[in-house]
Formats: sequence, structure tokens, C-alpha cells
Amino acid sequence: MNKIIEIQNLVKQFNGVNAVNGLSFSVEKGEFFGLLGPNGAGKTTTIRMLYGYSPPTSGMLRVFGMDISTDSRKIKSRIGVCQQDNTLDPDLSVEQNLLVFAGYFSIPKKEAVERSEELLDFFALSHKKDAKVMELSGGMVRRLILARSLINRPELLILDEPTTGLDPQSRHQVWEKLGELKKSGLTVVITTHYMEEATQLCDRLVIVDHGNILVDGSPERLIEQYAGRHIVEIEGPDQDLIEYLKNHDVEYDDLGKRLILYDPERKGMNSAIRSQYCNEKCIYRNSTLEDVFLRLTGRELRE
Repeated sequence: MNKIIEIQNLVKQFNGVNAVNGLSFSVEKGEFFGLLGPNGAGKTTTIRMLYGYSPPTSGMLRVFGMDISTDSRKIKSRIGVCQQDNTLDPDLSVEQNLLVFAGYFSIPKKEAVERSEELLDFFALSHKKDAKVMELSGGMVRRLILARSLINRPELLILDEPTTGLDPQSRHQVWEKLGELKKSGLTVVITTHYMEEATQLCDRLVIVDHGNILVDGSPERLIEQYAGRHIVEIEGPDQDLIEYLKNHDVEYDDLGKRLILYDPERKGMNSAIRSQYCNEKCIYRNSTLEDVFLRLTGRELRE
């Protein structure tokens, strides 16, 4: 497969502090790649360097085989960017927002109109083509920003938290459209705080914290490796249970009033734990990417 993105020892400093601290990864053509991490981990900083908004302090960053430092203009013509913020023009209609943006890529007017119609149809916005942006729901706004990012038919689509703030129905509608883009073979890089979103969409992902990569792999492999297949949550644990887990080498996180047990079934401990130690409340469930994320990055608030 061809490498669309190549990053080696990428560093970004602000006032002498490394926001990105020597990242190295690559993204293959047609891959849906996730960049995950808590607030302040360096995700958005990395994304902004990817599309040429912020220059790297040091390291190599190549897109389509070109250096972002010297060929940013050529790179930008071949990518689409969906930013976190609403950057649509409120004074223009839905269709006009697309047509004006098409002008930045010197797309002929007739072709721009055709592409706009195709994208509005794809994102179920045709009935709102003449409406002003202020008249749209939050889900419609996000779909329009996505449509705009595709107006130049990019080879690489960069999504920075594309569904933040959306209700579940709108979020799933966006996921459905992103899934269709994935099937078309478009290369996509996404940052998100929704672990379900990353699990559903990503072929591969990295989890970043304090500017460093902690893990790299498919969601399924990372869940299996770092959380196992099943989780047991026990409220009101006593010291006897903790000693039992230590003696039987069961991995767990102690949250004080609650224990998180990682795949005790693997060691045949489920029945014993259920019968002897579920004094208050036990929850048995499948492991998720969120378990992996919290286990690797911690549970404290990042603000």
C-alpha cells in the first residue's frame, strides 16, 4: 500500500514546551486512521501541522510524498479539512457556502454547481440549499461542513472531532456518511473523544498523551491486548477480594469504592468472584475501547 502520510520524530514547541514530543507514524492509502488522546495530548496540534496551518518545530512530515514545509500549497489542494469549529459564513445560504469554497480551488462554476448538488444530496441537505446557516440544526451544520471539506474531491480527508456536541441521532447519521466515504476508498484521519466512533470507523488508531504515542493498532487488537474480552466492575470491594485478585494474578484498577477487573474469565475466576465477592453490586460487560483509553491515560480530569 502507498503511504499517504509519513511522520517521523515530529516535534511542536510552544514557548519552549513540547506540545508534540517526537511522534512517528504513517497512514496508508484508503485507511481510516484515528488520533485519540485526552485534552492537551497534542492531537489538534498534530492535525494542524498535517494540513499546513502550523509549521513543525522539527522532524519529518510528508503528505503524498511531499514535505509539508516546502510543498504545503500542493498538499492543501489535495486534502479536505473538517475543523472543530463552525467556520461557515452565516450571511450565505447553504449552497452559496459550498460554491464560494469551491472558488478557493479554482473549480469552474458549472462543475462547482454539479459538485454542490451531489454533496447536498449525499448529506441529505438538498431541501435546505437556499436556507441560511443560522436556520440549520447542529447536525445539519456538521454535515454541511463535511460537505464543504469534500468539494475539491480530496484524496485525504482530515476530521477534527467532527461530531462533538451532536445528539445521538445526528451523530449516527454522520457516522453513516463517514462509513460510506470509507467504503469508497478515501483516506481519512480523525480525532475524536467518542470511543464508540473510533471503534466503529477506524481501521487503525494511535492513543497519544503528553505529546507521545502510547499504543498503535486496530481497535479490536488494542481492546484484546489491554482490556481483554470482558470487564467486571465491583462496588464496595473489601480487602479479601484485593488479596484474592493479587494471589490469582488478575489485573485490576482500584478506584477506591469500585474495582475494575480486566478479563477474570481468562483465568477462570468469574464464578468464584460472583459467588464470593459480589456483596453490593457487580456489573459484567464486554470490554470497550474506552476501557483501554482510561487505563492508559488515567481517569483524572483534563481541563
